[in-house]
Amino acid sequence: MLQLANWIEFPELGIHLDVDREITFGSFSIKWYGVLIALGMILAVIYALYRCKKDYKINTDHFLDVIIGAVIFGIIGARLYYVIFSWDQYKDNPISILYIWEGGLAIYGGIIGGIIAAILICRWRKIKIGSALDLGGLGLLIGQCLGRWGNFFNQEAFGGNTDMPWGMTGNLIQMGVNGSGYDPSLPVHPCFLYESLWCAIGFILLHFLSKKRKFDGQVFIWYMAWYGLGRFIIEGFRTDSLYIPGTGIRVSQLLAALIVIAAVIVNFYIMARIKKKRLDEAEYTPVFAEKETEAEMESIKNDIEEDENKNQEADIVENQEDDTILKDTEINNDENSENEEVKEDKENPDSEK
Repeated sequence: MLQLANWIEFPELGIHLDVDREITFGSFSIKWYGVLIALGMILAVIYALYRCKKDYKINTDHFLDVIIGAVIFGIIGARLYYVIFSWDQYKDNPISILYIWEGGLAIYGGIIGGIIAAILICRWRKIKIGSALDLGGLGLLIGQCLGRWGNFFNQEAFGGNTDMPWGMTGNLIQMGVNGSGYDPSLPVHPCFLYESLWCAIGFILLHFLSKKRKFDGQVFIWYMAWYGLGRFIIEGFRTDSLYIPGTGIRVSQLLAALIVIAAVIVNFYIMARIKKKRLDEAEYTPVFAEKETEAEMESIKNDIEEDENKNQEADIVENQEDDTILKDTEINNDENSENEEVKEDKENPDSEK
């Protein structure tokens, strides 16, 4: 039987929902967070496999190896990233690092771990790394769009207080379980919703832009820039950010800013190289074409001269044949005349006498 122990409200919208962080059937329970992440992964894999062969010419079986490896190492990376910046939670009980079902995953750690695994497996399977990363970026947007709704059920990843119409609250939010530095009696920013919508818009944009990409890997660069920009803005609202020890600098916000800057620089650098290459080819092609045309014209000229020489030779031969025929005719005529004279002499032997 489904048990509902928590509630969430959007007061200005008049919405009240009885929800829980997990679905329980008897002694069996499964967290909504895990369900939504799994659903996001499944949809991302379906999308990537659909496009990998059609638009990227990648063997689907080989690409599945990349996906499996990226998922496994992505989870490991997400957990390690979170543990490193939340070490105080685990230093007294290190074995709890393995309890990932209790939560504690960081998206940037997942991306880093997934990229490392994807690169290694791509090299093994002879897959273009840029193409695999392009599909990975699009798949991540799908997974993040759905996965963020796990934060909704957990009543986490929310921001400070707001008087906007979509401000939310809940029993866990009011208890101050998953955040600090806000008034628990007032609505807060639903940062999970902001990021989910940001990823959905990004996926739609990059899906269509991917068909006009100029080089393999460009879609992934666009993904990093798009997600990094959104995360930099949204992270500033959150009340549960990880901080660099001893500072007031949010880890995710700093990393997001660096990623956006790096993505923009890399994209411009590669595009500049492509443009330069095209200009070099454009400068080289006319010279080559001109030389090729001159060679063709010279060849045509030689063919014409050769044909003229052949025609002249044919005319000479023909004239020689005509002269020979004419001479033969004259000789025959002379012989005929002589024969006629001899014949006349025989017929009139006394004519001269």
